[in-house]
Amino acid sequence: MTLARGRTQARRTMQTSFLRSLASRWKPALVGTFREGYGPARLGKDLASGLTVGVIALPLAMAFAIGAGATPAQGLWTAIVAGGLIAALGGSKYQVSGPTGAFVVIIADVIARHGMSGLIVATFLAGLILVVMGVTGVGKLVKYIPYPVTTGFTTGIGVVIAVGQLRDFFGLRVPEPGSEVFERLAQAVEYAPSFSPVSLALGAATLAGIVLVRKLAPRVPAAVLAIATVTAAAFFLKLDAPTVGSVYGELPRGFPAFGLPAVSWSLVREVLPSALTIALLGSIESLLSAVVADGMKGDRHDSDTELVAQGLGNVASALLGGIPATGAIARTAANIKNGATSPVSALVHAAVLLAFTLLLAPVASAIPLASLAAVLLMVAWDMSELERFIGMRRAPRSDFLVMLLTFALTVAVDLTVAVQFGLLLAVLLFVKRVNETFGIAPLGEEKDAPDDPDATSKKAVPKGIEVFEVRGPFFFGTADRLQDALGEVSKEPHAFILRMRRVPSIDATGLNALGSFLRHCRRHGTALVLSGVREQPRKAMERAGFIAELGGDNVFDHIDGALERARALVAEREAASAHGARAGRNADHGGA
Repeated sequence: MTLARGRTQARRTMQTSFLRSLASRWKPALVGTFREGYGPARLGKDLASGLTVGVIALPLAMAFAIGAGATPAQGLWTAIVAGGLIAALGGSKYQVSGPTGAFVVIIADVIARHGMSGLIVATFLAGLILVVMGVTGVGKLVKYIPYPVTTGFTTGIGVVIAVGQLRDFFGLRVPEPGSEVFERLAQAVEYAPSFSPVSLALGAATLAGIVLVRKLAPRVPAAVLAIATVTAAAFFLKLDAPTVGSVYGELPRGFPAFGLPAVSWSLVREVLPSALTIALLGSIESLLSAVVADGMKGDRHDSDTELVAQGLGNVASALLGGIPATGAIARTAANIKNGATSPVSALVHAAVLLAFTLLLAPVASAIPLASLAAVLLMVAWDMSELERFIGMRRAPRSDFLVMLLTFALTVAVDLTVAVQFGLLLAVLLFVKRVNETFGIAPLGEEKDAPDDPDATSKKAVPKGIEVFEVRGPFFFGTADRLQDALGEVSKEPHAFILRMRRVPSIDATGLNALGSFLRHCRRHGTALVLSGVREQPRKAMERAGFIAELGGDNVFDHIDGALERARALVAEREAASAHGARAGRNADHGGA
């Protein structure tokens, strides 16, 4: 009974310690804002910027949802709920979150495969994954995703989004839109004669308006002004073109229902890969957006707090039937340019969208679908960044090929497969490059600097002692090189010194290779001595029990100590051999 109570108490103590640790690391920027002092002057700036960004986000939230195959209302409620919650709990002062173009492709794919209930479950799971990433600190690793992979799938997403807008932009009468890029292109060609001159004119006018406003008045929200003008013209001229209301019905003015759809274990298994992709993509885009905001304002965000907030925002969005959300770079930049000083501006942006949805839904219902398609075409152009994509041809050929493959898979298959294969190829290339920089060199072949006082070539190495210098990370991609080094030794030495001063880290495979090497040395009567073992490798060796097996008196910080130890071991071996030889001769004489 006492033992059980002790275990229960220990478990409670661990849980309390974990919660305290989590609370100490969770630092919402909104809390910090009020602690540092928040007055009327800052509130005025945040109100102005929040109002502007709310107006900008209105058509984008609907356009991204429609482009992905969801409803305009889902896009708006995602921007309201997720955008507001992330602003209140996140780690960036200026981040504005909501539906983004990067999610359009994967949302459309999930809906096509698993229906709307599958998307909602995937969004919920992605939110939980993001929370775990933030709590464990793993989310910080997303910044190490290779540049060729992000460039490839970003440009690929732009192409997929653009192809997905052809039907609405040209007003094509496609009865059942395809889910694949090439299928949609084939449908666009097949149904080209059914195009609507009115839809094309409205789309082209919106596109031209966005480009014109960006050039002549860059501070004015181009998409908002263009859509407002074209919508007003279409309404007063009574032009016959599909609108948000005519296709999707008038936006519901009430609050959405709360709760998840029917969930089965088989559905969870099916959508889990998509959920992982949503979480990965969401973490990349949100942290990238926060970094951009930091650069614009000279501030610093808290990555872990931001990812936890992004996760909670997506969980809330799913519970209200919404779609995935993440930090939006364009809206975040607009927020800063319009004078935002704190997360209050992003909260105001969510409030503006809420007021518009509840009070002015008929206005949004009058927006022509061709105009929203034009907005997405411009988003696709901005995302593709063709100059950066084409510029990758000057990068190393392996990186260029990784980017092309990621791009091709994004366009031809889907984003999930593209990211998985892109990351796999990038890891293989990383292993290859590390292997190229890794080396095990015998005495006389080390790449020492000329002025290195500790170069092995400057040390007196007695006969019977071999010294090999290891350089680079000693891990699964390089561990087999140790066995190759043994083949370079013409005969078994009395002592073998491995210099590890240039080995920053070692993994389990490297430790296993060292263990095999130690056993090989012992089978052939060779003493093994380590020199210059750094902090991480030493701790790893101690935890694995390798140092205990080798003997702590055979591990040295400096080559001089290792050489002295090797000389002593060689002397002991020679003395033992001489003693054994004398004993053998005496036995022979005695027998005679």
